[in-house]
Amino acid sequence: MHRNCLYLCVLILTGCVAIPRERPAARDPEMIFQALAAAGVPYKRGGSSSENGFDCSGLVAHVYREAYGIQLPHNARAQSRMGRSVRLAELEAGDLVFYNTERPYSHVGIYLGDNRFIHAPRPGKAVRVEDMRSKYWMRRFDGARRIPTRSG
Repeated sequence: MHRNCLYLCVLILTGCVAIPRERPAARDPEMIFQALAAAGVPYKRGGSSSENGFDCSGLVAHVYREAYGIQLPHNARAQSRMGRSVRLAELEAGDLVFYNTERPYSHVGIYLGDNRFIHAPRPGKAVRVEDMRSKYWMRRFDGARRIPTRSG
């Protein structure tokens, strides 16, 4: 998809996403833009770029690096130990959501708002947006984390 088209989609979608109070609002559209720009990129185990593909933690690390300049580990379990725990009812765009797809904290995505998250699902699939309310994801939810995006 053309970058200008994606940017327009981000502007439209951010109207549906609550603006977090503890993070600068100007950064969230960039994070959402970076995440949505990866939609359609093929899954690749160990992948961490649009050119070569993404796995789940590689997608998260890429988005946080590009949007915030934050270096996250390329491992879902290690990412699950970063930041602070967030209850499901408190989720904000940019929070990391974790799932037990093989073992606890084996899968990660980025919450977009409106019960949606973006992730790199598995081999043979591409980065896509999912509804967290589906039975599959609800049964596997392990928790969420908020990564600080600024010092102080």
